[in-house]
Order: sequence, then C-alpha cells, then structure tokens
Amino acid sequence: MNTARSLSLNGTAQFRADAERLSHIILEMQRCFVLHLCKELAPGNVSFPQFFLLAALDHKEILTMSAIARKMGHTTAAASGLVARLENLDYVVRSSAREDRRKVMVCITEKGSALVRRIRGEMVGNLMKVMAHLTAPEQKAWLQIYTKIHDYCQTNDDPPLRSKSRRDLLASRRFENGTR
Repeated sequence: MNTARSLSLNGTAQFRADAERLSHIILEMQRCFVLHLCKELAPGNVSFPQFFLLAALDHKEILTMSAIARKMGHTTAAASGLVARLENLDYVVRSSAREDRRKVMVCITEKGSALVRRIRGEMVGNLMKVMAHLTAPEQKAWLQIYTKIHDYCQTNDDPPLRSKSRRDLLASRRFENGTR
C-alpha cells in the first residue's frame, strides 16, 4: 500500500490538513534558511536563485543557457538576465561553444566557487546548531525524511513551465489570426 493511500485512510480531510500544515512549515523553513541561516543570501547580496545557479554550476562546471533555463524553470531570456547579474559580479563567465557559436556556455569562476563553498560552510554550521536541538534519533529521522524527499525531487526535477502570461496569450492569438 503506498504511503499517500495509507495516510488517506485517516480521512481525506485530515490528510489535506496535514498537507496544508506541511505547506506552511516548508514556507517558513525556506524563509528561515534563506534569511537567517546564511548572511550571504541576505538582501543586497546574492539572491537564492543566483546561489542555486552557482551551486549547480559548481557541481556541473559548465552549463548551456538552455540547460540553465530548464533547471531554473525560466525562459532563456530570464536565465540570461540571471547569468548577466552573476557575470557582472565576476561569479560566472559566458563563452560561445566552438562547434556552434550560437550556443552560449556558462562556467563558474574561482570567485563563484569560493562563494558557494563559503555559503555552504555557513549553512552547515547553522544546520548543526538546529540539529543540536534534536535528539540523535530525531537527527537521523530528519536526515532520512529529507533524503527521501530529495530523491523524489531528483526524479521529478523538471519544473513545470510557467503558464503563459496574458500578453503572450494575446500575441499568440493575434499571430494565429494573422493580425500580428
């Protein structure tokens, strides 16, 4: 019996109430982690999406603009803006692929890698402070649950494409009608 089904045996209303409570907890935890667990991710410094991209580049070394857009769930234009901000801070460099000059490659710099290491180190230290408030079995349970959630997210890593804006929908209708 799958977990969701067994949980729903307690009642659909309770299952939904638990999911709503988890939703609230997750949002608060994200706010806590982003705002309080790392000073580098505070307002005026690197944003969480920028850090997420830097961490991905630090892991993969080189990504194409298309891969960045897909990973971030953005359009290539939005991803380009994100990369431009990081490039201005000397955290990444862009170059054209040798085999196809239209293909833009993005690579993290040593300065960008150092930032990722510094932020991760600060996060680890702060997570250790949080974990100190848990018993050893609670620490293991937290790690097991988060590992399971992480594994699920990795198998479902393609973010949904953002729904088209009203302007995009109007433009596509005009194009279909030949009035564009």
